[in-house]
Amino acid sequence: MRGLLTLLLLLPLAACGNATGADLLRAAVWPIPLPDSLFTPSDPVPQGEWDAAEASPEDGETALALALGSRRGLARLTQAEGERRMWRTQGGVVVATDGPRVVATAGLRQVLAATRFDGGTDPLARLSEIGDGTYRSARVIDVMRSASDPARMRFGLRLDCALRAAPSPAEDTLLFEESCRGAARFTNRFWADARSYAVFRSEQWIGDDLPPLVVEVVGAPPPAEVITLPR
Repeated sequence: MRGLLTLLLLLPLAACGNATGADLLRAAVWPIPLPDSLFTPSDPVPQGEWDAAEASPEDGETALALALGSRRGLARLTQAEGERRMWRTQGGVVVATDGPRVVATAGLRQVLAATRFDGGTDPLARLSEIGDGTYRSARVIDVMRSASDPARMRFGLRLDCALRAAPSPAEDTLLFEESCRGAARFTNRFWADARSYAVFRSEQWIGDDLPPLVVEVVGAPPPAEVITLPR
C-alpha cells in the first residue's frame, strides 16, 4: 500500500518532468517535512571533490563517514525519528538510514529513492538470530537519475536477498554478507560488534552505475577491538 501511495503522489511530478531525488525521498521515506535547504550545498564544492575539508566530527557528535569510489564526505545527523535517521554532507549529499540500512539517497547522479520490505522486517534488525543459517527476504526499491527525466524513473523493482554470516575478519567482530538478485545483482557487507550486534561499518549498493557506498559510524563508542579493515 505504501508503494502505491508513493507512486500516486509522484505521478503528477513525473508527468511534468519535475520530480527530483529530494521529492522522492520526501514522499517515500521520511515522515517529517524536509526543508529545501537540506539538499542545497552550504558552500561551493570543487569539481571532483566532496567534503575534503571536513575530516572529523565535533566532540560527542555521531556522524557517518561516507566513501563512494574516490569521493569522501562526512554526513552529520539532521533529523531522527525512531530508527530512522537523515544525514547530510556539507556538499548537499543526503543519506536516509533505517537502522544500519541505507534506504534512500539524494544529491548523487543516481538516486535510491525508496526501500520497502515485502511482507517482513529488515533482516539487519535480527542479526543475533542468524547464527550459521541464512535469512531470506524480499524488498522493493525505487530508483531514478538525478536529472528530472520521467523516463529514467523506475518504480517497484524487486530484490530477493539472502543474508548470512561470513568468516569473521577479527576477534569480537562479525561480518554479514547480503547477496541480492532480481532488478540488480550485488553483495552488501556489514561489520558488527560481536557483543551488541551494532553495525559500525558497511558497504551498500545504492545504484547500478555507482560503486558501493562505504558507511562508517564515527564519534560513537568503538567496537570491542579496534581493527583496520581492508578498503
